[in-house]
Amino acid sequence: MRIIKTKTSSSAKTTKVQLRLSPAQKAVLAQAAELRGTSLSKFMVEHACEAAQQVLAEEVDLIIAPAKWEAFRKALDEPPRSIPALKKLFTQKSVFD
Repeated sequence: MRIIKTKTSSSAKTTKVQLRLSPAQKAVLAQAAELRGTSLSKFMVEHACEAAQQVLAEEVDLIIAPAKWEAFRKALDEPPRSIPALKKLFTQKSVFD
């Protein structure tokens, strides 16, 4: 997984996000931030960005076993199959013509 670290100065931060948390949720987050020696805000931003990058990586990166990758690659390298219904479709006049 790729993790993109960005450095921003506090003056470059121009947007604000507000969250509604239960007291228990805030207490857990505050305790975790304290254990890490950071502010609640910084802790939440860092971990939210890590979670977002994980979600993006899952949607972008393709993880496949070597044998299946080889079969996939071979299928891509083969000439296309002839599908009569598609040939007919592409020879007909389109509604956009």
